Amino acid sequence: MEADLLATRYIRSADGTNLAYQVSGGGPLDLVFLPGNGIPLDPLSEEPGFIRLRKRLDTFSRTLWFESRGMGASEGDPRDSAAKGDADLTAVLDAVGVQRAALVAENGCGVAGIRFLVAHPERVSALVLLNSAAHYVREDDYPWGIPREVLDRLVAGVRDHWGTGRTLELMAPSRVGDERFRAWYARSERSGGGPDRVATATRAVLEADARGLLSSVSVPTLVLHREGDRLIRLGAGRYLAEHISNAKFAVLPGEDHLFFVGDTDAWVDEIEDFLTGVRSGTEGEVMLAAVLFTDIVASTEHQARLRPREWSRLADHHDAMVRAALLHHRGREVKTTGDGFLATFDATGRALRCAAEVVAGAKDIGLDLRAGVHTGEVEVRGDDLGGLAVTIAKRVCDLAGPGQVLVSETVRANMVGSGITFNDEGEHELKGVPGSWQVYAVTD
Repeated sequence: MEADLLATRYIRSADGTNLAYQVSGGGPLDLVFLPGNGIPLDPLSEEPGFIRLRKRLDTFSRTLWFESRGMGASEGDPRDSAAKGDADLTAVLDAVGVQRAALVAENGCGVAGIRFLVAHPERVSALVLLNSAAHYVREDDYPWGIPREVLDRLVAGVRDHWGTGRTLELMAPSRVGDERFRAWYARSERSGGGPDRVATATRAVLEADARGLLSSVSVPTLVLHREGDRLIRLGAGRYLAEHISNAKFAVLPGEDHLFFVGDTDAWVDEIEDFLTGVRSGTEGEVMLAAVLFTDIVASTEHQARLRPREWSRLADHHDAMVRAALLHHRGREVKTTGDGFLATFDATGRALRCAAEVVAGAKDIGLDLRAGVHTGEVEVRGDDLGGLAVTIAKRVCDLAGPGQVLVSETVRANMVGSGITFNDEGEHELKGVPGSWQVYAVTD
């Protein structure tokens, strides 16, 4: 997936240190997000889970993403964050022109968020803590942290394994078997800083203690915690909610500690409801469209018979022919799919006529094309599309034979009285789609 990068900006702190931040969204609410997982913002912007979470926040907020000193693109020594973190965040807020904002902090930044709020209550309108804790070390009156005798061993483990992705078993157990994600995570760890610097920052986070500040939190507070979090136990989240006056506590299903892994929509649903009083839902931008998939039949065999240049010229001719037909019938090219196209139309009839034209045009240049059409609601995801309607159109296309245009029952029903005729091709199971589906071939 291509990176969905925002512009990184810099502001100098009071001591001259360059601090990095990004701004996304244009909603009416100012929100500051403090990510505390050690992954810089640029690599995060390559990960679909983070992109989805950020874009959903953007629908109701202008969000400021801040990298604390010594982490990611920010300069400085992370050991100075405890002493200078309040001044750093104040400098970033002033640079963006934010007078008062909702503060969302996750993991190790939870303590930093609490400290900032208590020191500067006039700058914070609400507090949200994700998978966080007031303290990370077990004490006689606090059983939720790690044993103090384990602290050195844990920090040494961070130093020894940083940049390898080995912590996924703890941080994101649902993604342990995803080799692409593991490689991305390991690379992202390395871009966040060297092992010694990260180990130093980790120790500072683990030894921080905000328990004595909780009674001074004076703004509406939401504590969110995943039920099976293996790094920070659920009791630590419950402790936060019990010691902050009138805090709301919500337990969400899942084991992943990383905020951008798992059901990110559940996070945003709770945050949006808490801050705005409504839940806009997870559908994103949805529209009704006729979806067309095309595919070159036996393309691999064609390539094997032809020289590379000949196949390249034939493929170029095919692409130009399809794009001309899309233009003629007012279709919108979404993307190429290797040997075919995904396109949408605002009218089903135009999709069918375009499909017939490209199938016939392919014959003229010595190719067999097949096509599938379905009409339904699709979810707009940037320049791409998602949703069940897209899947159904693809599965219908996969059933088609050479030179055939197949459609779903929904398409046939929409075209009653159009003069287009169909032949019943029977019921079929469509992979990944519930139930059985009646499929029809366009005959005229």
